[in-house]
Amino acid sequence: MIGTHDLPLFVLSALLLNITPGPDTLYIVGRSSTQGFKAGAVAALGIGAGIMVHVAAAALGLSAILAASAEAFTVLKLAGAAYLVYVGISLMRFRGASANAPAPGRATLRTVFVQGFWTNMLNPKVALFFLAFLPQFVDPAAENRMLAFLALGLLFNLNGTLWNLFVAWSAARVGRSLGHSVWFNRTVGALFVYLGARLALSER
Repeated sequence: MIGTHDLPLFVLSALLLNITPGPDTLYIVGRSSTQGFKAGAVAALGIGAGIMVHVAAAALGLSAILAASAEAFTVLKLAGAAYLVYVGISLMRFRGASANAPAPGRATLRTVFVQGFWTNMLNPKVALFFLAFLPQFVDPAAENRMLAFLALGLLFNLNGTLWNLFVAWSAARVGRSLGHSVWFNRTVGALFVYLGARLALSER
């Protein structure tokens, strides 16, 4: 790939990072297990859209501003923490669905996509991760470093989205076997609330 180096190492590192569970994975599991594979796939696409915004920000240097400004980091951190808690509570409120009517807590696919997007977008650690990770594989002598940045980010996102789709499919199968357990979704929601609280209390 033009403007990059150690591409096999990048692909391997990206794969290992993508399969590490985090808020994104939990969100996909929560939606897939209660609303099926389609909802999980839409959640994965929303998360992928959020990742591309972080990649673009890193390529443009906006993430460097976030890294340098304690105030900017704190604002984004608290907004992200509040949103994780909000999503966690919405997951905990899911009551399951009867054969004749949708559940009150059942989200539309548009809502699932938007929540996936903001779950990823409002996490400042994701922005700082791309700022630290991608430059290691960009050739300093590249004619267009921004293009190399974007190409690596797209490759990272493609691998991550494929993995997330597999997670969605697996969680949907488990959800069917559990009968869309209300308690399972409440557990995922509680974990989201915990992650939100941990993010709010985290240091830079």
